[in-house]
Amino acid sequence: MSGSPHRTPLLSVENLGAGYGEMPVLHEVTLEVYPAEMVALVGSNGAGKTTLLRALSCMLPCTGSLVMNGRQLAGMTPDQAFGLGLVQVPEGRQLFDRMTVLDNLLMGSYRRQDKAAIARDLDKIYTLFPRLSERRRQLAGSLSGGEQQMCAMARALMAAPVLMMVDEMSLGLAPVVVQQLMDVLAAIQRDGVTVLLVEQDVQLALSGADRGYVMETGRIVHSGLAKDLIDDPAVQEAYLGL
Repeated sequence: MSGSPHRTPLLSVENLGAGYGEMPVLHEVTLEVYPAEMVALVGSNGAGKTTLLRALSCMLPCTGSLVMNGRQLAGMTPDQAFGLGLVQVPEGRQLFDRMTVLDNLLMGSYRRQDKAAIARDLDKIYTLFPRLSERRRQLAGSLSGGEQQMCAMARALMAAPVLMMVDEMSLGLAPVVVQQLMDVLAAIQRDGVTVLLVEQDVQLALSGADRGYVMETGRIVHSGLAKDLIDDPAVQEAYLGL
């Protein structure tokens, strides 16, 4: 589902600047994410992708405009942004290693009061990730890398996200596992969850997304339909080895 001038973006970022102390990293970043679409944000390591996610999650102060569902995020706390349904799957998974898989999943729902809906969502998670159902009593730290990524994504889904931001999902994982995870993202997108997929693997991200943005040194340098970006000679030469 591609963006349209006749639709209202779920997330609208305009002229966003952010960094660490006196060191700027992001420069006038502008992008939009529409409801129930998957958008890929791609670029090499050090391009500023994770910094952008930290700014979107209100973990970093920023300049410019950052609006989700009509609410200005700039100046909010991370918890307030999370309360609006902005949920991040962090790079490196960051699970609670000494807790079980089930307890990790329930941590994702800690703000929710709707116990019946939480139970239904847990059943849906086990349908999406049968491996997690098998491992539900196992300590998260004892899972394989692919299983840990599944658990991190499932924990985010238990928060009932409106927009789920996934940071470097494929890092260190076998291609067959990565494809399984991409299939899950497609399934939750069909279920109405909006996805912002941040990846160094440009081919992977663009092949599954509706639209894409290419970031270099803290700036957006290419944007458009994902299929057009894959066919763009500049993107092919810089990122796809073609």
